[in-house]
Amino acid sequence: MPISGLSRLVSTSRGVLSRHRALPPCTSYRTSHRRFLQPVATPPTRTPEFAFAFDIDGVLVRSSDALPRAHKALSYLQTNRIPFILLTNGGGKHESERVEELSRKLSVPLDTSMFVQSHTPFADMDEYKNKTVLVVGGDGDKCRRVAESYGFKNVVTPGDIFTAYPDVWPFSRQWVEYYKPFSRPLPKPIDPSSPDTSLKIDAIFVYNDPRDWGLDTQIIKDVLLSHQGILGTLSESNGKSALRNKGYQQDGQPPLYFSNPDLLWAAKYHLPRLGQGGFREALEGVWAAVTGGKDNGVELKKIVMGKPHRPTYQFAEKRLISHRRDLLAGYEGDVGNLKRVYMVGDNPESDILGANSYESPHGTDWASILVQTGVYTAGSVPAHEPRMVVGDVLDAVQWAAAEEGWRT
Repeated sequence: MPISGLSRLVSTSRGVLSRHRALPPCTSYRTSHRRFLQPVATPPTRTPEFAFAFDIDGVLVRSSDALPRAHKALSYLQTNRIPFILLTNGGGKHESERVEELSRKLSVPLDTSMFVQSHTPFADMDEYKNKTVLVVGGDGDKCRRVAESYGFKNVVTPGDIFTAYPDVWPFSRQWVEYYKPFSRPLPKPIDPSSPDTSLKIDAIFVYNDPRDWGLDTQIIKDVLLSHQGILGTLSESNGKSALRNKGYQQDGQPPLYFSNPDLLWAAKYHLPRLGQGGFREALEGVWAAVTGGKDNGVELKKIVMGKPHRPTYQFAEKRLISHRRDLLAGYEGDVGNLKRVYMVGDNPESDILGANSYESPHGTDWASILVQTGVYTAGSVPAHEPRMVVGDVLDAVQWAAAEEGWRT
């Protein structure tokens, strides 16, 4: 839903654009920003009924560099025991590794209990942990190791398949030596003449942005066109008009999961870069060319996680409620319910849309705040209207704290 009438947006004293709705009346504060964010020696006299969820890239960091005022914003929240989590569509590493990196960059102590990345919800998919899964994306075999840390016992990567069978993708043969150091022997051979003993994939997980789009597209396409996920086979149901989806993905092929829908993301380069959503669009284009696509009544059946999709927000809210409970455990009396979460992000298509559309089962209000330090370009009209547009993450924390009447 585009913003209608930008002229109705009111400029604040810091040049921040705002438009309030469904929030309690804003209590203005007279404290200067410098004084407002100085740490306090004692905890607040009341428990905060609000919390924050921060995107990372474009909000707290840009590529490998911390954004200038991110440390000050998070330090203020920690000093006042105001709960927050980091909710990102990024991934590719174990949560503990990412938390250690971010703690160092931001000079703020963080914990994995405060961190949800795109593939973190995959850890709850117990039904596949004793089956053979194909894990796609990321550097080297880091995503394989993440999946194994989640409890998946049999993890195969496109690199494993390519190293064992270089002819599967002849255009990258020169990269066989690159894959060898981190590839592993396949648990079973690819032998379509003996389906019962051939490699069978039970689920496909795209954990992170693929590096070798051609190889990964080829392998995923092969699995989705196979008979029951058995590599090297071709389903006889493909193209049969009497079947649903013209027979495609109707023959026991494995489900396809994407962890991140972002088409673009804010990296160190001055223009946004293609993300996992770009790979998905490319794969869908190949799928349409092979199957006839929507013009032929065929779609690529997949499950997309990450922001803005509900399962990710539901998982994040559960994590945030638990973190808040632990954080306020030392307080006397009832800490009450979490009434509002401020989602601070730079991407209208993920952060803002997700917060705007999420209906909390706990009745928590999710308020979206759009910052101008990432994908969103100042002065343009966001595809989805935030509660507030601000300059950076520090502005977001200040505005939200003022809305809540929070004092130090």
